Amino acid sequence: MKISKLTLISLFTIGLVACKKDGKTTDHSKDSLTAKKDSVVVPEVYKEYYGVYTGDFAGKGMITSEDGEQYEGEVYKKISLKINRITKDSVYGQSIVEGNQRPFRGIFNESTKSFVLDEPGNDKYDGRFEVKLNSDSLTGKWNAFNKSAVKAPVKSLRLVKKEFVYNPNFMLNKDNDLIDWENPKNFVEKYTDEETGKTESYTASKNRIASDAVFKVNASTQKLSEKDLKNLRKLDMEIIKNSVFARHGYSFKKATYRNFFEQTDWYIPVSNNVDKDLSPMEKENVALLNRFIKYAEDKYDSFGR
Repeated sequence: MKISKLTLISLFTIGLVACKKDGKTTDHSKDSLTAKKDSVVVPEVYKEYYGVYTGDFAGKGMITSEDGEQYEGEVYKKISLKINRITKDSVYGQSIVEGNQRPFRGIFNESTKSFVLDEPGNDKYDGRFEVKLNSDSLTGKWNAFNKSAVKAPVKSLRLVKKEFVYNPNFMLNKDNDLIDWENPKNFVEKYTDEETGKTESYTASKNRIASDAVFKVNASTQKLSEKDLKNLRKLDMEIIKNSVFARHGYSFKKATYRNFFEQTDWYIPVSNNVDKDLSPMEKENVALLNRFIKYAEDKYDSFGR
């Protein structure tokens, strides 16, 4: 009798274990099906519209003059919209303007060939792009989510699709303006009247100017030495250094550098961090330039605008 009871208990225990194992197997099966469902790749569409669209970004806003007065005028900037991925339901990409890179997500309407693209909204400069595609161009407007946080809460866009290409031989054009208009410096000058012989002092505003060395020295193609840099102006070396980053599509926050490179046809800002893209030689040259820039001097002169 005891043997029969033990046998029944053993069989019951084995049955429970088997049930538990079966239960676990069933759960794993469900998890596996769910994982497969979640890992389904959403097909991409309209890949021909992928790329960088760059151009004018302008609107009416309040501008502060040099003497501190405010007036309404045209707030003008350059912007790039980079479309990375389009699916049936969504569009993904980035906006890049003045060193500020923001992701966006939106929709594409095939019938009207138009995009509605929203930046995240957690930055005071975020907004919505409503643009229409016409061949290789995008035109439309941008509306700030926080209209009181920006000078021009509504801006128009006129962008052209351009292929970004890194070319180490890209240089500033010889007819480019080499004056730094963003950082004027006041100097006390003296003037002697020829008739009276009286000498008076006055304050003159002057700007930095680069030399033609910026057309000759290329930190992307040649290994620089101290000899190459020792007689250069500070602005020369700043331009030579930042030409490296401009060739890689860096979006500059400082207006000084934007003004220089936006004069060229080849400069297309695509990222606010290109450090990983620099070649070993470029990195070495940038480090050397930084050392010399720290102690270099500038040449200032007076210019009319």
